[in-house]
Amino acid sequence: MSDQIPRPPFDPELATFLTALEARGPFALTTGMLPQMRGLGMSEEALDERLRSRGYERRALTVPGHLGEPIGLAVIQRSGRTTAARSAVYTIHGGGMMFGHHLGNLDSYDDWLLNDHDAVLISVDYRLAPEHPDPYPVEDCYAGLVWVHAHADELGIDPDRIVIAGQSAGAGLAAGTALLARDRRGPALLAQILISPMLDDRDSTVSTTQIDGVGVADRKMTLFGWDAYLGTRRAGEDVSVYAAPARAIDLSGLPRTYLDCGSAEVFRDETVAYASSLWAAGGDAELHVWPGAFHGFTSMMPGAAVSRSAIRALADWTRRLLGTPIAQALGTRETGVGDGASSTEDGASSAQDGASSTEDGASSTEVGASSTGTESDS
Repeated sequence: MSDQIPRPPFDPELATFLTALEARGPFALTTGMLPQMRGLGMSEEALDERLRSRGYERRALTVPGHLGEPIGLAVIQRSGRTTAARSAVYTIHGGGMMFGHHLGNLDSYDDWLLNDHDAVLISVDYRLAPEHPDPYPVEDCYAGLVWVHAHADELGIDPDRIVIAGQSAGAGLAAGTALLARDRRGPALLAQILISPMLDDRDSTVSTTQIDGVGVADRKMTLFGWDAYLGTRRAGEDVSVYAAPARAIDLSGLPRTYLDCGSAEVFRDETVAYASSLWAAGGDAELHVWPGAFHGFTSMMPGAAVSRSAIRALADWTRRLLGTPIAQALGTRETGVGDGASSTEDGASSAQDGASSTEDGASSTEVGASSTGTESDS
């Protein structure tokens, strides 16, 4: 097991979170836990109040998903925005394909996206395994993307400036959705952001063996998620590249890509391999492997030094992608990573609270385009 296999050490500051987590006792995921782990953790009214206090507003849309069945989209933008079409980030939440909420962890977009850029954030409420196994999640994500692209004018976005983003399982779904968009000649994405992506169902990398019974989102949890998503097909021949993008042989024709992961997390090797495959195909990819970081570290301990560095790197890449930040364009003081990170709880002091929320939320560490979506004000 992992105690007998050498692995990279955890960052000392991040390790305080793991110590607090371990003090709560062992955690074993079961299907009976999934309903609670799919909750938002607060009322939508409370969420909207938090968004309003930060100068944002949310709209809820219902659009056609896979096989034309309805799925939800959340559209988050600056309150009262009346400017010309802007960039959009189409985001896919994490949760092992099984849990998580499309309105969860929205604060994490402030420091690298919303504070700096007049972008529209669109979060898709895809259906979850095991009730909706492959291909439902990735096909829902693709159908939502097609709808967003086709209705760019009414959303107030530029259809040529759509970025797809995800963390963990959401990043795996983002990669699969980008492959679908390429192969079906669908929306041409400006870029993709893959944070600690869950890409490979085959359980064959060194990092899956190293992170077994340690850290956050370890080998057992990952296998649990792949089993829920693929069933008996996991690690077999009958798995598509859209379900498990690490299986893709050809990564040509994909958009500019940002990837990051921790050196001490289960998805490290598949993230590095995917970046290498993008480069081998002539792609534009930027890869960061953060020393000593476990899965979801920027969400769990945003105030830690390595977390702040990771957020700054993503913010810098996003500025190069999207252009001049709002504050600089207006000649005012920039409100970016430094302000956001300093307003969070200091890394070590929040470790106990973070460990508590992780067990409750289990590391949320996250077709028919011609049809018209149904909107509700939220």
